[in-house]
Amino acid sequence: MLESTDDIKNLDISDDKRFFSATHEEILSGATSDVYFLRAKKILKHLGLDDTPVVTEVFCRKSGIFCGGEEVRRLLAGREVEFYSLPDGARFEKGATLMQIIGPYGNFGIYETALLGMAASSTAWATAASECKEAGGDSQVICFGARHIHPAVAPAMERAAMIGGVDGCSCVIGALLAGAMPTGTIPHAAIIIAGDTVAISKAFDKYVDESVPRIILVDTFKDEAEESLRVAEALKDKLAGVRLDTPSERGGVSPQLVDEVRKRLDLAGFNKVKIVVSGGLHPDRIRELKLYGAEVFGVGSYISCAAPIDMTMDIKEVNGKPIAKRGRIPGRSNTDNLKRVL
Repeated sequence: MLESTDDIKNLDISDDKRFFSATHEEILSGATSDVYFLRAKKILKHLGLDDTPVVTEVFCRKSGIFCGGEEVRRLLAGREVEFYSLPDGARFEKGATLMQIIGPYGNFGIYETALLGMAASSTAWATAASECKEAGGDSQVICFGARHIHPAVAPAMERAAMIGGVDGCSCVIGALLAGAMPTGTIPHAAIIIAGDTVAISKAFDKYVDESVPRIILVDTFKDEAEESLRVAEALKDKLAGVRLDTPSERGGVSPQLVDEVRKRLDLAGFNKVKIVVSGGLHPDRIRELKLYGAEVFGVGSYISCAAPIDMTMDIKEVNGKPIAKRGRIPGRSNTDNLKRVL
């Protein structure tokens, strides 16, 4: 762990092969900390106060679905502190205490930046995912948001989306971290290279493991309703669904388009083929398209680009005595809803 700003000059980030993100080791060392926590650590150490026992609490000014506690637990593991947290996936109300850390300030103070960032981002993603799943109801909602954010945090985002209640996610590591397998079929690129949707559909059916649902994009070359019927005739009962991802340049995925594709498939006897929609979805659009026959929803930026939910960590007790900054209530809050995890 970094001890003060004097250690900054010893950090080596000169490797031209590294990505512009922190490694796990750098996070654990405190290198992602706001610099003033390093200055505080140095000053308190010189004053002989680095090991002062404190109670700190994290609260939030907005309700949502909590996520990030498990990652914070891993950050604090081995630091000789007590850590209490709301379980990942728990709903909380505005102003609720979400986490509590008890122990010598020098053992964890440098991690305030990191732990707040972990919880603020993951809680935002989980909350947005929960809103989408609530809109979808009994329909499947899948997170397709990895392409909208830095790959270093995409797995954390998609795990948080799963915690928030979506039925699957496309990022490989994100799904595995959530105890699931990644969800997805084939991209437009494969269809464009093959030159024909039906041709790639047959190849998909021939070469891809049977456990993967045969869901085919039908907006690449032809009218979506026409392409849906062509693919359905080619794959017959093996076709699980057709996916509409029509770009905004062509009007996007509208209720009328979903309704037409649904009715034409039904008229041709393919009523079991599901309609999967994606592209700029949010809760209101999910509710609207569901009314017209959409059954599976791929959500990207609404989840991945959710603004971090601002969280604050306050010292509430020092050396066993209640204390707090002006405007906060000194002393420990009611934390009966928290569980000790360290």
